[in-house]
Amino acid sequence: MSKLNYNKIAKTVVELEIQALKKLKKSINISFNHAVEAIVKCQSKIILCGVGKSFRIASKISSTMTSVGTPSFALSAGDCSHGDLGSISKKDILILISYSGETQELKNIIQYANRNRITLIGIVSKKNSILYKASDIKLLIPEVQEAGFGIVPTTSTTVQLSLGDALAISLMHYKKFGKLDFKRYHPSGSLSKKLKTVEDLMLVKQKIPFVNENTNIKSALNIINKKKLGVLIARNKNLQTTGIFTDGDIKRTIQKNIDINKTKIKFYMSKNPISVEKDTLAVKALSIMSDKKITSLCVFRKQNKKKTIGVIHLHNILDANIS
Repeated sequence: MSKLNYNKIAKTVVELEIQALKKLKKSINISFNHAVEAIVKCQSKIILCGVGKSFRIASKISSTMTSVGTPSFALSAGDCSHGDLGSISKKDILILISYSGETQELKNIIQYANRNRITLIGIVSKKNSILYKASDIKLLIPEVQEAGFGIVPTTSTTVQLSLGDALAISLMHYKKFGKLDFKRYHPSGSLSKKLKTVEDLMLVKQKIPFVNENTNIKSALNIINKKKLGVLIARNKNLQTTGIFTDGDIKRTIQKNIDINKTKIKFYMSKNPISVEKDTLAVKALSIMSDKKITSLCVFRKQNKKKTIGVIHLHNILDANIS
């Protein structure tokens, strides 16, 4: 029995799919823009539907869309012929995926959509197919060579999936769906940790070690021992942040043999402390602390740097397993 070169087979499959994606890239036209605009304007549901492998692709595309701000769900074309057509209303947008566009199970759905004037977006490779002719918006994908003796749905499903990803990411850009929105949709897992912001971890309100800038060093020493953060945030009478006073500053001032009962911290604190905006990623805050060799950062909202709304400590970030 001869030994097959599986590496060669794998590379052939990948090469077929690369060539197919290159064809897809060239085929994208104004119809793609129309599809994005139609989906954005939809005031009801986005429904993706397919048969067999195309249904699996529809499910994945639907999942991606939902995760980036365009709620949708997938229906099996087979189930639609047995009651699930009731899930589709007149204000919905229906995206049908079929490589040939002639699959028998699609006919009932196409007729239902056309009869009820439901916007139909067809993802199909054949212009003379039922799906292409019946679609309001036609996304024509290239005819490609399948891997596996040219009969196994492989290259075609890769093309379908890639076009679906392109739709999802285009919608994401249109809606200005950013990292913070993504984090809200993905509260668990390692990805969520990477997307945690300073606001998620910072100390707020009574936990912030505020003191007046005119506090004497002796009182500051008592407060810093009580708060156990190693820092104090100094403010003026207008509650504007004017500096940061650390346990290291206390040690250095005591060594100067000054009267700590009469000396105010404003003369020895670090003025204009390093601050970050509340939406800064925690991993970015950690990088700043590492570069500046400090353990705490003041947190502000928008452009108001003089108003400290929180304090993020090195331990807050490390305790969240962010590194």
